[in-house]
Amino acid sequence: QVQLEESGGGLVHVGEPLRLSCAASGRFAGINDMAWYRQVPEKERELVATVSKDGRADYATFAEGRFVIVRDNLKNTVYLGMNTLKPEDTGVYYCHVQVFFSPVSGGGESSYWGRGTQVTVSA
Repeated sequence: QVQLEESGGGLVHVGEPLRLSCAASGRFAGINDMAWYRQVPEKERELVATVSKDGRADYATFAEGRFVIVRDNLKNTVYLGMNTLKPEDTGVYYCHVQVFFSPVSGGGESSYWGRGTQVTVSA
């Protein structure tokens, strides 16, 4: 079983920064892609940013230039730094990871979601 512990959400004012963290734990051999998604009111869940095992990051258009995703492979943790936050960034942010298992454990890959952390940006 894999657990994801998210933290860092909260209430901020327009223009203020916020950093989210997501730590993965459990029985797995390693983690491939790590990502952050979000679900804002009245919209479907959407990708915010993703980072590969070797650190290559990709961003949604709305996140380019404002958000930064990084990972610490030693800590199995992914971070999302958010700057210049806007009211339309308000929503629930979810961590998503793709883990792989050792051959001894059966091999293969699985994806897991965090429970989400609320981000509220007030005008």
